[in-house]
Amino acid sequence: MRGFASRTPVETALQWIDAHTAVGGHERVEIACLAGRVLAETVVSPVDVPAFARAMMDGYAVRAADTAGASPYNRLPLNVVDTSLPGQPTRTQLQPGQAITIMTGAALPKGADAVLPAEQTQREGRRVFSLGEVSPYKHVGLPGEDIPQGSTVLSPRKLRPQDVGVLASIGRDAARVIRRPRVRIVVTGNELLPAGSRPQGCQIVDSNSPMLAALVNRDGGVLNPFEIVPDDPDAILAAMQDAADVVLVSGGSSVGQEDHAPRLLAQQGELAIHGIAMRPSSPAGMGRLGDRLVFLLPGNPVSCLCAYDFFAGRAIRALGGLRRTWPYRSTQKTLRRKLVSAIGRLDYARVALVEEQVEPLAISGAAVLSSTTRADGFVVVPENSEGFPPGTEVEVWLYD
Repeated sequence: MRGFASRTPVETALQWIDAHTAVGGHERVEIACLAGRVLAETVVSPVDVPAFARAMMDGYAVRAADTAGASPYNRLPLNVVDTSLPGQPTRTQLQPGQAITIMTGAALPKGADAVLPAEQTQREGRRVFSLGEVSPYKHVGLPGEDIPQGSTVLSPRKLRPQDVGVLASIGRDAARVIRRPRVRIVVTGNELLPAGSRPQGCQIVDSNSPMLAALVNRDGGVLNPFEIVPDDPDAILAAMQDAADVVLVSGGSSVGQEDHAPRLLAQQGELAIHGIAMRPSSPAGMGRLGDRLVFLLPGNPVSCLCAYDFFAGRAIRALGGLRRTWPYRSTQKTLRRKLVSAIGRLDYARVALVEEQVEPLAISGAAVLSSTTRADGFVVVPENSEGFPPGTEVEVWLYD
């Protein structure tokens, strides 16, 4: 393997991914762990929420007719006969000319049809005077006002914290969600030290695995146990055959003597794409090994990040039922200076925002990971473009 015979367009690689990423199976998950998961069922409420008429303000449960004509200049007296508290409803049935003290959230007593707010009253012993009138069902939450019984509460989508709250309110203790894809990170290299080590001699610290782990977590994947794999074909193959839905091989993905992963994938499975018309990440590739999707990510950190974002992340999100598109915000900004590219390849250009304008930082420099921390985001230069002149409005994808 001395070089790439041709480089696949990025769009072709994306089409291959989309054709091989059907949503995975389902699983039942308890309500405390549902936030961020993708619902796999349509939820219909078996109950009314609320299930009873309740007070929406502190005050007095009354018959609206008993307050007709009341004002600060025409105080109407009512006899206070009981109290209704949240979770402790009164059994007293309200009669004409009576009032029951009530707190917000408490059940409306029988015979009452409105709540007279405390600020519209004057209390004198066991009597309360109405200083204003209320209409029927004023300040009353009716049964099913929030969620009627039989209504569709949620359809399949990523669950937000408020969605989980709604599920709890209708009595659900769990829900069926799309199973999160299992991901194995395979980082190869005899020169690598584990993350957390101090660089020494000709050895470097593995920065790709913690970066990839964070990206996988962001995209909804579940990580299998990890360890650095030596540049040994048997060890690499064994790691690639782990029980996973997606295998990310970082390093050893090009065409050099120690780049075993592409050859192993071609021999043991399918090397569908190897070499992509983009910068950085041109040595990236992808294929299948049994039921696993395998992504060959370059060892250079920026190339690794770029290839993950363009390809592997898209697959992981799709398998887990999330949107395939980037989970980055985008904004339109003006270039401060020229952004140079070359026709025939897509460029992933790191940029900074300086005085609300776009300052290109780098296109090359695949090993300079710090260029991504100095950057606020990136600009994608399509393969049919030579770049953009100063003053061009470009779309910036923000790392935040």
